[in-house]
Amino acid sequence: MNKSSTLNSEKFAAAVRTRRGENGLRTAAKEIGGVSAPTLSRIEQGGVPDLDTFLRLCHWLQEDPSDFMAESTSQDPVATPRLIEAHLRADRVLEPKVIDAISRMVELAYTAAKEGKI
Repeated sequence: MNKSSTLNSEKFAAAVRTRRGENGLRTAAKEIGGVSAPTLSRIEQGGVPDLDTFLRLCHWLQEDPSDFMAESTSQDPVATPRLIEAHLRADRVLEPKVIDAISRMVELAYTAAKEGKI
């Protein structure tokens, strides 16, 4: 099995929520710069950011990006949907709502496969 690193989105989301504290999403997004409030909300809910946003948030968090990486295998069914979403977000061609829809479809497909429904 090939080993690779993937974003620990739960740990990352928790760090962002903690750092934001009582500040509103818009206030935090403005403080960070280059990140919208909806993007920040999506990340706080476990969404995978594109690379630029990830690095920008790590800088804001004053954390090393590697602190949020987890080792996974290429056959890890949880990692694959997250990696697909990360690639879609990095593409910059699709609108965020389309990326959200595709990511959700991939997630549902993996869940159904895991449960033996397809």
